[in-house]
Amino acid sequence: MVVLNKIYTRTGDKGDTALGNGTRVAKHDARVNAYGTSDELNAFIGVARLSAEGDMDAALSRIQNDLFDLGADLCRPDMEKDAEADYPPLRIAQSQVDRLETEIDAMNKDLAALRSFVLPGGSALAAHLHVCRTVARRAERLATELATVEEINPVAVTYLNRLSDWFFVASRQANDMGAKDVLWVPGANR
Repeated sequence: MVVLNKIYTRTGDKGDTALGNGTRVAKHDARVNAYGTSDELNAFIGVARLSAEGDMDAALSRIQNDLFDLGADLCRPDMEKDAEADYPPLRIAQSQVDRLETEIDAMNKDLAALRSFVLPGGSALAAHLHVCRTVARRAERLATELATVEEINPVAVTYLNRLSDWFFVASRQANDMGAKDVLWVPGANR
């Protein structure tokens, strides 16, 4: 259990922060950018949930929890030392990816086939979910960039890739099962 009695510590006042293993790095470090962007995505999901109800709200709540797991995973370097840690580091698991795929398939089965690219918009929830989709893609880009210089859990990248797909399909579901999707018309304003 995490206990936070004091919110500010002054330890980062000079532009560095501690990773999950205690190592201090610059606040603009690639690892901090990756998990910081997953935190930003989590905040956007909180905004999307203001327009969500029922199953959609419950799914978004699960994803928010997953994103804290992802942040814990990404903030902990040295995967090869996981077995030596005082407590087992939290890592994103394949079962979390599998759950996203199951949910994508369930949402997608009743959607009309797309005949054009979808523009972000439609309902308020769909627009918020499109913002979440693009931030998830940015988090994925930052995680893959981090993976070029440091070892990270490859399932974390897979999770982010699948998550952006989840947001796309969810946005179509939120647009009256795709009926209110805003479609791109190539060259419409020439």
